[in-house]
Amino acid sequence: MVEQFLRTLMRTTDVAVTGLFSPAAVAAVGLADLYARLPLRIGLGLGSGVIALSSQDTGADATANRDEAITQAILLGAVAGIPFVIFGYGLGRWAIAVLGAESEVARMGGLYLAIIFATTPARHVALVAARSIQGAGDTRTPMYVNGVSNALNIVGTVVLGLGLGPAPTLEIVGVGIATAVGNVFSAVALSAAIYGAWTPAGFVRPTEWTITRQLLAISAPRIVEGLVTTVLEFPFNSILLFFGTEVNAAYQIGRRVYQQLTGPLSRGYRTGTSIVVGQTLGEGDPAGARYNGWAAAALGVATVGSLGAVLFVGAEWFVSFFTDDPATRGYAAAFAATYAVAAPVTVLYVVLAGALTSGSDTTTPFIGRITGMFFGMVGVSYVFGIRLGYGLPAVYASIVVYYLWATIYVVVGFYRGGWVERTQSMMDERGTTPGED
Repeated sequence: MVEQFLRTLMRTTDVAVTGLFSPAAVAAVGLADLYARLPLRIGLGLGSGVIALSSQDTGADATANRDEAITQAILLGAVAGIPFVIFGYGLGRWAIAVLGAESEVARMGGLYLAIIFATTPARHVALVAARSIQGAGDTRTPMYVNGVSNALNIVGTVVLGLGLGPAPTLEIVGVGIATAVGNVFSAVALSAAIYGAWTPAGFVRPTEWTITRQLLAISAPRIVEGLVTTVLEFPFNSILLFFGTEVNAAYQIGRRVYQQLTGPLSRGYRTGTSIVVGQTLGEGDPAGARYNGWAAAALGVATVGSLGAVLFVGAEWFVSFFTDDPATRGYAAAFAATYAVAAPVTVLYVVLAGALTSGSDTTTPFIGRITGMFFGMVGVSYVFGIRLGYGLPAVYASIVVYYLWATIYVVVGFYRGGWVERTQSMMDERGTTPGED
């Protein structure tokens, strides 16, 4: 949670600093961030696969299988980042303009995108390495490394963005450079931690195709889920742009406030649940794994739901830190309040999706999230917001509908329990047995 808080604070700082420039700058970073989520989803998808195998094999003391999965996942992540480097350099500005952004928004967003995409391989390595180490039971090392990385990022954003001291005022370019430096630092430091003696994990020469196949089988639905949901964010942001640049900027601010307040807990619960459920399954205790999943979900609803209530009451006060534009501030408060209403069901989805992932089931969260987003967020906002003329209230409602449906689908999938048998079958296939030396 500490690690996630610092990472979210870094992104919040980006929005806060760009908010000092103009609503157009906020929109530019927000739209570029849509594309930045594409490589992020690949890294998180591979991370989901490796944390499942790493936690299961750690619980079963199958360290050779664990280190094989870790090595393969990191190599796959590095290679998968190369196409994004090329895309950002050649098509950055076009990618922002095609969404319907104004010319200045496209110019700034294109510059920012090209800079952060240049370090996509490093970002992938950092994401996968962190989850590899976490799956092995060490959540402190990623926290220390990413804490330093995010601190460098935050300081760099403020200094280079605003031109403090002797530094030039680079504005949105400075924000991008700070992010890029943080990505490279995390990748190098976490890889060194795995290579050395700082963590239980280690590198080996990859030779086992069974592990490759299982890693991809678990990661693929998670990757596709992330990519498709990111793609669906494009028409949703186009719908927001239909109502004006201020509305789109307000959405970025409202969502950022919600993520800063509740995201660290939700993501921390998800990671912790993945580790505990995966290791419990590796120990041969499916009943304990089920209990851990439900217990973590209950804790998440109680804590994140309470924070949602705080955000709902103080929405206007929270968003006032990001913009002084009256129209943008009003819309942003409405978006923040909407996410606050959805907070209890959102964390329930996130935690149980993490439990299913460690149980080698990434398909159920994939279906729930994709259908919820397509028919709920995009469908409701377009049909009721634009076609039927209900406007922004329909857009707000679409966010709640999306998370409510996705959560119901995941709760049913976790309750039915097919993920337990799937995990045992995959462990048997790669030769992992509880208590293996």
